[in-house]
Amino acid sequence: QVQLVESGGGLVEPGGSLRLSCAASGSIFSYAMGWYRQAPGKQRELVASITIRSTTDYADSVKGRFTIRRDNAKNTVYLQMDSLKPEDTAVYYCNAVQYAVMRTYWGQGTQVTVSS
Repeated sequence: QVQLVESGGGLVEPGGSLRLSCAASGSIFSYAMGWYRQAPGKQRELVASITIRSTTDYADSVKGRFTIRRDNAKNTVYLQMDSLKPEDTAVYYCNAVQYAVMRTYWGQGTQVTVSS
């Protein structure tokens, strides 16, 4: 079992940048990782994902602005967010999937607010 802790959220102006971190309590070598977000009154949506072999995928709304990266040596996954828009305001959640047993883990979330 792995525990996930997100950090790096905060308040930024439109056009600004933030880097979110997801620190795992153990090795993430065998996990596919992802970032989800949920705004008030909206469904949780997948923002970005990265496989064990570092293949990435992004939601159309963030493509070209967000970058997901994994550092297996540090047991950490990052989400670099550039050119932020007010529409990006949400709670961002880290997700891990252990494919060997198809087990899913979630972090507690970190708030990202882009002022308008």
